[in-house]
Amino acid sequence: MAVVPMKKVLICGLKKDRKQILELLQRQGAVEISNVLEEDSIFRKTDVSSSKTVFERNAAVAEQALSVLAEYAPEKKGLLAGFEGRETLSVEEYESSAGKHDEIMKTAYRLQELEKEIAENKGMIPKLEQQIDALEPWKNFDLPLDYRGTRQTAAFIGSLAGDITLEKVHELLGQYAPQVESVDVTGIGGTAEQICLFIVCHRADADAVEDALHKMNFSRPPLSHEVPAKKQKELEEKIRQVNAAVEKAKAEVVGLAGQAEQIRFVMDYYTMRAEKYGVLGGLVQSRRVFLVTGYISVPEAPKLQKALESRFDVVVELTEPSDQDDVPVILHNNKFVEPVESVVESYSLPGKGEMDPSGAVAMFYYVLFGLMLSDAAYGLIMIIGCTYCLKKIKNLEPGFRKMLKMFLYCGISTTFWGFMFGSFFGDAVNVIATTFFGRPDIRLAPLWFEPVSLPMKMLVFAFALGILHLFTGLGIKLYSCVKGGSVTDALYDAGFWYMLVGGAILYLLTMPMFTDMLGLSFVVPAAVGNVCAVLAVIGAVGIILTSGRESKNWFKRILKGLYGVYGVTSYLSDILSYSRLLALGLATSVISTVFNKMGSMLGGNIFGAIVFILVFLIGHSLNLAINALGAYVHTNRLQFVEFFGKFYEGGGRKFEPFAIHTKYYKVKEDI
Repeated sequence: MAVVPMKKVLICGLKKDRKQILELLQRQGAVEISNVLEEDSIFRKTDVSSSKTVFERNAAVAEQALSVLAEYAPEKKGLLAGFEGRETLSVEEYESSAGKHDEIMKTAYRLQELEKEIAENKGMIPKLEQQIDALEPWKNFDLPLDYRGTRQTAAFIGSLAGDITLEKVHELLGQYAPQVESVDVTGIGGTAEQICLFIVCHRADADAVEDALHKMNFSRPPLSHEVPAKKQKELEEKIRQVNAAVEKAKAEVVGLAGQAEQIRFVMDYYTMRAEKYGVLGGLVQSRRVFLVTGYISVPEAPKLQKALESRFDVVVELTEPSDQDDVPVILHNNKFVEPVESVVESYSLPGKGEMDPSGAVAMFYYVLFGLMLSDAAYGLIMIIGCTYCLKKIKNLEPGFRKMLKMFLYCGISTTFWGFMFGSFFGDAVNVIATTFFGRPDIRLAPLWFEPVSLPMKMLVFAFALGILHLFTGLGIKLYSCVKGGSVTDALYDAGFWYMLVGGAILYLLTMPMFTDMLGLSFVVPAAVGNVCAVLAVIGAVGIILTSGRESKNWFKRILKGLYGVYGVTSYLSDILSYSRLLALGLATSVISTVFNKMGSMLGGNIFGAIVFILVFLIGHSLNLAINALGAYVHTNRLQFVEFFGKFYEGGGRKFEPFAIHTKYYKVKEDI
């Protein structure tokens, strides 16, 4: 339960060793580079943005090439392959593969070209099919659609919308062009939406007929110098050629699938180089030397210093950070506490002078989660699933490994509380024994009690655990103040609240009405209650006098004090918040019982057994998923709002080292 101490580091190296030094720092991932030094007449920064852009573009091309392979030549992977972490390479393996990056990029660019070719050809097919569909009504017409007649005659080829007859066409032509004496109208074909026509007239009447057709909304077909049937065949042949080109390109993509691993490497390679050049652009350097500044943890500092000084002509200077420095935070805890570090981090890392709350969080987190889920079978499923993933999935990333361990411990707690409350898939043991074996006497007896039968007892236990949780937070506040040398603050900000809240709770327990309401079998003696009442009054007076102690004006100080003592109502609401332990625990149990009851409604015959299995599997899968999510969310809420609200401010900045932030590979170098 500690924040790792940090050192400021200054590295001064020769420019000829810059590449090797930066690569060593990147592989170790132990230094957060801050680049706080400013340019002057000797030391300048170098503009490497163009090179960085090239590397980023190459990484993007490689990523796109991988997406092409994933689409047309997907790899067969196991069910858990998606959870696997990055593969570890030695420095020798990395440098060997890095020497082939130009050749691999040619493959990546070729895959990009093939994807473009496939997309363009696929885009042509709908257009060609549209042209074929447009020619379909004219397939029996044996003249080109751009035919305009002879020297003596004029021809018009087109269509009229709607259900119209040839007689109607003649009638309309006579109406719109009465001066035309002779015109021949031939129906080519058509559909319910249009009629296709071939109209011939004398060349002298062409203008009049064309004007009449325009008034009739005459529509010309797509122009073609060929007979429609022949043009259709040409288009169909073109589609076959385009499809063949698509298949050929796909086949070439599949043929390149064996280079997916190399492309993944080159994507990470350029990602690393882009990040390195991002750091390089911020370094100050002269003609012969360069400077690196940043932060490093105390445990890592001697090892890195020795590795640098033994390999290069370099000076490494380690100093203590000042109070004004924005020092990053690293947490270090034992294996039991480490999994909940992500919970603390998701809220906020410890600020300057604050202790790491991870130990206290872990102590309650697993217990609270288990109480909310509280089913032994669900807990065992979590234990088996998390253990299997931890054992079987190789190269787990640290963050994912922590999460699996956290849910493993939560599963152990869930199993414990499930047996304490007699819940194993709800009341599945009794339902199965009664329905299918005629043995209603068989059931999983609780080791403690059943919350469904004794909800008030569970509520009192939830409140008691909540008070312990809140008082632990106050205890951490008191400890932090004493450790920081401020005993008076410990008394003002924690001691008086212990007196007020603790004294008030114990005083209430002297009242038979209150203990009867909670179903308690004891009453605190009146003498103890009187002492507690005095302590509560002392605590309230102390809070009134000290809550506004930063004000010099006594009137303002008292007003702030009165407002501070009003905060006792927040303790009441915080304690009531722990009733969610009862609510979520009952929800898990009751929903399980409902599904068990639904599944057993058809009795113990074969058909009933099949229905029971289906309802059982589906129902309990949903119940586990929903209530595990609910337990996770509300456990976090109790930590963030109720617990942290008593002592924790946070505000720390996460340690962000110059490291290998890649997707598929990481390089390991022992120093």
